[in-house]
Order: sequence, then C-alpha cells, then structure tokens
Amino acid sequence: MNSLLVLLQAGAELAKFGAGLGASIAVIGAGLGIGRIGSAAMEAIARQPEAAGDVRSNMIVAAALIEGVAFFAVVVCLLILFI
Repeated sequence: MNSLLVLLQAGAELAKFGAGLGASIAVIGAGLGIGRIGSAAMEAIARQPEAAGDVRSNMIVAAALIEGVAFFAVVVCLLILFI
C-alpha cells in the first residue's frame, strides 16, 4: 500500500514536469511559426509589392491561427498542472 502511494506521488510530479515541458514547447513552436510567417511575408511583399495587402491579410490570419493553437496548448498544460 505504501509503495503504491509513493508511485502515485512520483507520477503526479512527472505530470507537473510534463505540463511545464509541454507549455514551453508550445510557446517556442508558436514563436518559431509566427517568425517564419513574418519572414515569408516580407519576402513575398519584397518580390511583389502590389500584392502587399493580400499577403498581409493572409499573414495575419495564419498568425492568429497559430497563436490560438498555442494559447489552447498552454491552457491545457496549465489545467494538467493545477488539476
């Protein structure tokens, strides 16, 4: 019985570690994704300045989707951490 409690406590600590690791990976991935979107958009605007409006609007939509997924991942990790 006592060894089972020790295993459960160790599992809870590993869950907290996993939640922190998952949140950090989600934030790093979102930062890299938005950076790549910005870079590609600047290159596209430099090549075709007349299409700047279309490129900019598509960039904003893609960045918002990435940010939403990252926010969702961080919220799920925080729920795992505190529940």
